[in-house]
Amino acid sequence: MKLSIFIFGHKNPDTDSVSSSIAFSNLKNKLGYETIPCVLGDINKESRFVLDYFEVDEPKFIKNVKIQVKDLKYDTVDGILPDKSILYAYKTMENNNLRTLPIVDENNRLLGIVTMKDIAMELIKGNFYTLNTSLLNIVDDLNGKILVGEDFVVYGKISVIAYYYETVKGTLGENDIIIVGDRYDIIEHCINSRVKLIILTGGSNLPEKYLYLAKSFNVPIISVPHDTYTTSKLINQCNYISSIMREDVIKFDENEYIEDITDDVITNNLRNYPIVKDNNIFLGFLGRKHLINPSKKKVILVDHNEYSQSADGLNEAEILEIVDHHKIGDIYTCVPINFRNMPVGSTCTIIYNMYKEQNIDIDYKTAGVLLAGIISDTLFFKSPTTTDLDKNAVDSLNKILNIDIEKFAMDMFKAGTSLEGFTIDEIFYKDFKEFNIEGVKCGIGQVFTLNIEAIFNRKEEFISFIEKVHEDKGYFLTLLVITDIIKEGSYLIYKCDNNSVIPLAFNISNQGDFSKGLVSRKKQVVPRIAESIKMIK
Repeated sequence: MKLSIFIFGHKNPDTDSVSSSIAFSNLKNKLGYETIPCVLGDINKESRFVLDYFEVDEPKFIKNVKIQVKDLKYDTVDGILPDKSILYAYKTMENNNLRTLPIVDENNRLLGIVTMKDIAMELIKGNFYTLNTSLLNIVDDLNGKILVGEDFVVYGKISVIAYYYETVKGTLGENDIIIVGDRYDIIEHCINSRVKLIILTGGSNLPEKYLYLAKSFNVPIISVPHDTYTTSKLINQCNYISSIMREDVIKFDENEYIEDITDDVITNNLRNYPIVKDNNIFLGFLGRKHLINPSKKKVILVDHNEYSQSADGLNEAEILEIVDHHKIGDIYTCVPINFRNMPVGSTCTIIYNMYKEQNIDIDYKTAGVLLAGIISDTLFFKSPTTTDLDKNAVDSLNKILNIDIEKFAMDMFKAGTSLEGFTIDEIFYKDFKEFNIEGVKCGIGQVFTLNIEAIFNRKEEFISFIEKVHEDKGYFLTLLVITDIIKEGSYLIYKCDNNSVIPLAFNISNQGDFSKGLVSRKKQVVPRIAESIKMIK
């Protein structure tokens, strides 16, 4: 099965991250790849506005890219129904070179498993005197034919009659299953005793009078080609396979992570472990060999290139490509990959140019999300990260869209910056990223809003929350950047292990002070903090 490639941006996705995953997935698919646009967190209000405005489907949410059971090249095996016989199961396993066989119901739900060892032990220690199976199982397994009767559940005690009929007279009854050769006196006595079933060995045919008598007394008779000895050796293998299957087995759901099942696979003495999905549907078998060099999820990263900002388990995935407009981070690969990194205001600008390079037409919806991503990340060209490439891309994209860009931008920002209904936790982590700046760990959240009062009415609560996050996470600096798009600047609330860093970096004195012109976390906030830390060292 060909695995799809996941394309996703950073955690706490913003509009540039969401839009670039959608647009780049569309481009790669047009180039012949099989990709799925994804997000690592909830879609924010601004991105939701964009998706609704251009009627674009929401990307798939993924929690992580850890290797799961479903990523492995496990063995696929067809199961058999529980009313099949032991001999049927053995032949199935022998013909398909299997050591373990799944027993499933009509809907392929797993009921249990049977191994070759189970069958072998049944031949040694099984119940040789009781039969519980169907008449058709006996006929099929022993290559027989029905002389009298039709299929039914055969449950009773097995007897091989080799005595003179006077010897067994009075000992037979309706629960007896009789194996006998062409001993007509015995056969007649069995019919008169109303036995459960007569198995006639040697491929014999009965005279009509015995067949008539058996029909009259409703006593089934089948004829098998084997001699009496062989038939007696094979008969208990006609029992239902369910009689020896293991029901209490270790099994794994396809969505379980390899790291969570490895110990079970290694420490338990089983060759094969069933894999199931929803409603216990059987998928295949997993063994120790499948844990060696497992298949990794294939991913493409957009709008980030640092482990702390990416999906959990990224070190278990195969990174195929990165498209970003941030500084080079700490992600590394074992083989060369395509890494497109440009100093522009938006990842969507890079992807727009990749469409042009590949001479791929941009449809209306894709043009919409690309334009929105650029406007969002450049704050409609007010951010110092804005370049002529960003502006040119928006102009070209709007030739496809033909919308009022200024009205669209303001509507988008209004939708995205509304803080109504958000908790302090949600506001702080709305667009939060972790950075390693000059060797120290920093957590920086940024929120854009046109309603500054919504935050400053709860200023002390924000300060307390930031102090708690700072202590819990062990950050050197914990900072919330509250950006006012209209005033083109930001208010800062923070906690730092060195009280000189923030005042030195942004020329402010108190919590919540305004820093004019400060709008870009990437190009202004992080570089200024880095310079400040260098100065105090």
